Amino acid sequence: MTIEQMKEQLKSNLLEKRYKHSLGVMETAVALAKLYGADEKKAAIAGLLHDCAKNYSKEDMFSLCREYNIELDEIMSKSTGLIHGLLGAEVAKRDYGVDDEEIYDAIYYHTVGKPAMSLLTEIIYIADGIEPLRHYDGVDRIRELAEEDLDKALILQIDYTIKSVISKGGLLHINTIYTRNYYLEKIRQRVIL
Repeated sequence: MTIEQMKEQLKSNLLEKRYKHSLGVMETAVALAKLYGADEKKAAIAGLLHDCAKNYSKEDMFSLCREYNIELDEIMSKSTGLIHGLLGAEVAKRDYGVDDEEIYDAIYYHTVGKPAMSLLTEIIYIADGIEPLRHYDGVDRIRELAEEDLDKALILQIDYTIKSVISKGGLLHINTIYTRNYYLEKIRQRVIL
């Protein structure tokens, strides 16, 4: 399936606002891929499809997770907004013909992250938070950092996510904490060396 075919299919499966966000993530991911030497086509596909499972109902998400044998931990079972990454990776594979492990991982981990993400996964995580339609306090600083130091941009993006989840009274996923700690240590090690 070509990227244009993916766009057409995605457009019919997402709300207009979510589709425009996906296009913004795709464009931002491609720009970051150019800057950091990642595969631009993979960045385009992962950026475009990262939210391909976002508009499913809660019931459909749980049903599809059972169908695709996706095991949900306790936090994801209670915070269904986190499920769309795991489910989206499977939907990208099954409905959009994505058979690349790096793209799969980038979609899979774009909501909670993981320590030692691939460059593509880092790019999608950041692009999701800084695409042009995103407007929140601090986004411009994260955009600037994303062009200078992806690790530092990741820390700021994760910090924003954690504060946002806390302010809404939501549950934090442990992977987000592990991811933050990993990148914070990575930056500290660079300073020591």
